[in-house]
Amino acid sequence: MASLFPAISLVFFVFSILSTAHSSTIGVDYISRLLEIQERERASPSVQVAAARGVLRRLLPSYSSVFEFRIVSKEQCGGESCFIIKIILLLLGLELQKFWVTGVEVLAGLHWYLKYWCGSHISWEKTGGAQLNSIPNLGSLPRVQDTGILVQRPIPWNYYQNAVTSSYTFAWWDWERWEKEIDWMALHGINLPLAFTGQEAIWQKVFKKFNISEVDLDDFFGGPAFLAWSRMGNLHRWGGPLPQSWLDQQLILQKKIITRMYELGMNPVLPAFSGNVPAALANIFPSAKIARLGNWFSVKSDLRWCCTYLLDATDPLFIEIGRAFIEQQIKATLLMRTLHLLMSQIISLLGAAVFKGMQSGDNDAVWLIQGWLFSYDPFWRPPQMKALLHSVPVGRLVVLDLFAEVKPIWITSEQFYGVPYIWCMLHNFAGNIEMYGILDSIASGPVEARTSENSTMVGVGMSMEGIEQNPVVYDLMSEMAFQHKKVDVKAWIDLYSTRRYGRSDPLIQDAWNVLYHTVYNCTDGAYDKNRDVIVAFPDVDPFLISLRHKRYHHNGKPISRRAVLKENSDSYDHPHLWYSTSEFLRALEFFITSGEELSGSNTYSYDLVDLTRQALAKYANELFLKIIESYQSNDVNGVANLSQKFLDLVEDMDTLLACHEGFLLGPWLESAKQLAEDKEQERQFEWNARTQITMWFDNTEDEASLLRDYGNKYWSGLLLDYYGPRAAIYFKYLMSSLENGHGFPLKDWRREWIKLTNNWQKSRNNFPVDSNGNALIISRWLYEKYLRSPDTYHH
Repeated sequence: MASLFPAISLVFFVFSILSTAHSSTIGVDYISRLLEIQERERASPSVQVAAARGVLRRLLPSYSSVFEFRIVSKEQCGGESCFIIKIILLLLGLELQKFWVTGVEVLAGLHWYLKYWCGSHISWEKTGGAQLNSIPNLGSLPRVQDTGILVQRPIPWNYYQNAVTSSYTFAWWDWERWEKEIDWMALHGINLPLAFTGQEAIWQKVFKKFNISEVDLDDFFGGPAFLAWSRMGNLHRWGGPLPQSWLDQQLILQKKIITRMYELGMNPVLPAFSGNVPAALANIFPSAKIARLGNWFSVKSDLRWCCTYLLDATDPLFIEIGRAFIEQQIKATLLMRTLHLLMSQIISLLGAAVFKGMQSGDNDAVWLIQGWLFSYDPFWRPPQMKALLHSVPVGRLVVLDLFAEVKPIWITSEQFYGVPYIWCMLHNFAGNIEMYGILDSIASGPVEARTSENSTMVGVGMSMEGIEQNPVVYDLMSEMAFQHKKVDVKAWIDLYSTRRYGRSDPLIQDAWNVLYHTVYNCTDGAYDKNRDVIVAFPDVDPFLISLRHKRYHHNGKPISRRAVLKENSDSYDHPHLWYSTSEFLRALEFFITSGEELSGSNTYSYDLVDLTRQALAKYANELFLKIIESYQSNDVNGVANLSQKFLDLVEDMDTLLACHEGFLLGPWLESAKQLAEDKEQERQFEWNARTQITMWFDNTEDEASLLRDYGNKYWSGLLLDYYGPRAAIYFKYLMSSLENGHGFPLKDWRREWIKLTNNWQKSRNNFPVDSNGNALIISRWLYEKYLRSPDTYHH
């Protein structure tokens, strides 16, 4: 029997742009051959239909019979990749038009319809999840115009991930979590995702052919939480060795990941050989050009895990290993064609030799290179950049302009000297939790790059180091894959708040307008790397902290009092503050006021906890300076009282963070342990998980690692169990210094702090995996306790 309610038919055709008439940029012309290969080797329409419907069933199980996915011809799509949204009333006996279906665009079209016709919102579960309550009942779904809605991609590719996301975020994911992420990717239009999982099992097979033993590889591979840096040649063995069961299960997981990506019509990006080799290779091939690299952030240049080995790209062995790896990777993953990614941290000017190594394993391989090195390494001046970029045939090398929202290289490099590139938003470092973004740059930057004269841009991308934070930033950035013109952020943010909470609220819209002009308007040229005192406690003699009040202005308003170190000391990496905290408090007040109407919304609860956390974190920075001020004034009572207030604040923030599952330590540790096959592995994996977010990768008894707190997190459990006790140690030595009349015992502080850290990393206590507490009640209580007073901030 025919359905009696309207069916939604998401109709689209994925067509790679192959002619000058339809080219968005010169760069798209350069990669036309590759686009043709992608189209030819894409999964069959029936496979993609089934995969797309699987996403629909997981997202909207009760609506799965209402939405119908189809494909139109390329003429109907205007010769571009697109999706078309149509409403077709299904009546008994009506013969439907015959179309076929593809994966990513149709799901992006579904998402577009849900956003702009149904007022829904799709976010990561940890940031509030999907808000689908605003979708009307089955018989009342909104109609679109009879001709349908056509949305074309202005540029072919939408790239996703960073090489280190594999460790900061994905380290402990199982297939259940990966399936959700791939669904999220497809719904957000991502068609060029990095697929970095499981490569160690492939390297194991490859190096075995070159007489490298398993013992040698135990020294080569890093631990599960540090594989990103092991792969890049920054370190070896740290956190290892890897159990064989880990190698095997990760390769099985990679096959599932790549298979699903392929079924949805995505083109996964796989790694290629960068020259990073085990130490034993130098002994087995003594005539090979193998150099030992310098120290990377270890305290004492400890050769047990620093100073890895690099095989020169001009050595014939480089091509042999490169070919063997790509051939084995294709065989292991059963993929017909991929883009092979070569990590840019280890690069020779001899790009032709590097590319030859890739091409020997896959004649159609394309080198996708991270452009990060062009941003920070002074070696890469125009002549050097041109030499590398032009050493590979045009169209066979694509650059990720990795930090384009802050420091776009396409502008200063004459569009990468004629080489295709992808405009990427980096945004997040180390998976830190901090409300931060540059929405205006995101809304305009990709359009300006694509429409610039002689543009070689071929895609947009998100290359964050960690996900599951700042959902507004990723919602807007994912839309830029389909936006042809600059986005009016003010109008967009008003719609965003309505979609995110499922209803329109004037105060919430006002709050988001404040957020847009404060935390999401970082235009000072700096990037955010969370160094708030609580999560990145200063390792510095308190007498080296100057308390001179510095005022920074934005739009005529004072926005920051910073702690400034006296000359010749850089131990205190002061927090980056680019907005008026008093203005930000207004947004929090609006959120609290609207809480009764929105408290049932998980997205609202996440945002309320995040706003309150942000405000209290900045207050804690000010409170710390007051403690230092009291110390330098020899005010024992002041130090004692303010220190206790700081510790109480940390404990209260832990209670706040426990209110939402997006701010819990427990899931990170439990997901690590659940991948273990025995108690020994469980202990190793948990140590990896604890170490990555605290201090790594080595230290002595009285000298802390240079990578302390780099991966800091505002997680309930971590504050109460680690950050609070650490601050208490520092304050204890402040008090003893004043009471005994001697200088601050910096070495004693460091020794006790390092011991605390190492013991915490080895500890096995459990933490909750479920949230506990009412976010609105606790946020309101903390606002009254700490933030209402006009003296809370100095600005």
